[in-house]
Amino acid sequence: MRNRPVATVAGALVGLAASLLPAAGAQAAERHHAVVTIAHRGASAYAPENTLAAVDAAADLGITWVENDVQRTKDGELVILHDTSLARTTDVEQVFPGRAPWNVADFTLKEIEQLDAGSWFGPKFAGERVPTLEDYMDAVEDNDQKLLMELKAPELYPGIERQTLKELREDGWLDRDHVKNRLIVQSFDADSVKKVHRLRRDVKTGFLGTPAVAELPEYAAFADQINPQYKSIDAAYVSAVHEVKGPHGRPLEVFTWTIDDAPNAVKAARNGVDGIISNKPDVIRDAVKKTGR
Repeated sequence: MRNRPVATVAGALVGLAASLLPAAGAQAAERHHAVVTIAHRGASAYAPENTLAAVDAAADLGITWVENDVQRTKDGELVILHDTSLARTTDVEQVFPGRAPWNVADFTLKEIEQLDAGSWFGPKFAGERVPTLEDYMDAVEDNDQKLLMELKAPELYPGIERQTLKELREDGWLDRDHVKNRLIVQSFDADSVKKVHRLRRDVKTGFLGTPAVAELPEYAAFADQINPQYKSIDAAYVSAVHEVKGPHGRPLEVFTWTIDDAPNAVKAARNGVDGIISNKPDVIRDAVKKTGR
């Protein structure tokens, strides 16, 4: 069991009435199950992204699913950080001046553990650290949450797919229950998603992007989800994705990103998406509830 500060979250709940979309969108919504709300990099509107505080912030809001980003240090350890550089979300420029551009891959885990990954967000998060994948998985497990894991820039980290799966297995996340109900691995890199599928065909996978409708069967050979930016899709596209069956014989799903306001959440839900990734997951959850999904 880990020792960690639990972030106190004060998120304003937003509920807005939405106008009806065309019938095609409404019909798409009716054909599919309730929309899943996923906390983007944890509840990152309320705590520093990709930290344990953000995981706990999501839990405090009652959000089951969290999303994160996995990268690798110079000495081969897996850590959770979105940018390939440490500069934006840590004090690396002050602690290690002269080492620009401060890429994750150029620092050892011991060096990264010296960094403050919380003060940039707010003084009450001072001292928050960049978590290792192991610590992050412990936090998600402690909170009885589920994980949408992104392999970030895998082209920079050869073999990260196999290494990540190995660590997931060692942490108990590749047993039947976790694989079936609590884990999805995604990436913008189609080759990386293919590798994950090849190594563990039972693990649910997602491709981040908006492939052409004609290309969907190709992606369906290795991805269970097509996860596009919300502005790039409409009800017709979502319906076309649902018409194609993925590698496990079920219709492809759509988790869209990143929506932080109620009107766009309602629109996406009525377009038929299966999940919405958000920095403000409480806002999205409450807005979507009003659509009956």
